[in-house]
Amino acid sequence: MSATPSREELQALRTPVPQHCGWCGRAVEQPAAAGRRRRYCGRSCRQRAYERRTAVQRTGLPEDAVVLSGAEVASLQDRLFQLRCAAEDVATAAADGAEPDELEKLSVEVARIARDIEALR
Repeated sequence: MSATPSREELQALRTPVPQHCGWCGRAVEQPAAAGRRRRYCGRSCRQRAYERRTAVQRTGLPEDAVVLSGAEVASLQDRLFQLRCAAEDVATAAADGAEPDELEKLSVEVARIARDIEALR
């Protein structure tokens, strides 16, 4: 057996990890041509990021500071509570000897809630 990787394996290694918008977090398509990589998915996200940077500079907050409103914090806390409850449901079902189908349904729900939490904005 040869230790040389196949063409498909080499291609998989070359495939870049998708970049995400610096503002909204959506995947950003990178142009095939050479040049600077895109940081934002569109003009509006680039503008919002600029507005945030200039506001941060005026307030003296650190460059990497994240400012959330009270409503955003409450929403994030609610979604984290949902995630914890869903994870506890999986643990309880596993301890009770639940069927694999039931565990799969519960784990899919945990993954869905986690994806929702990833989108902070």
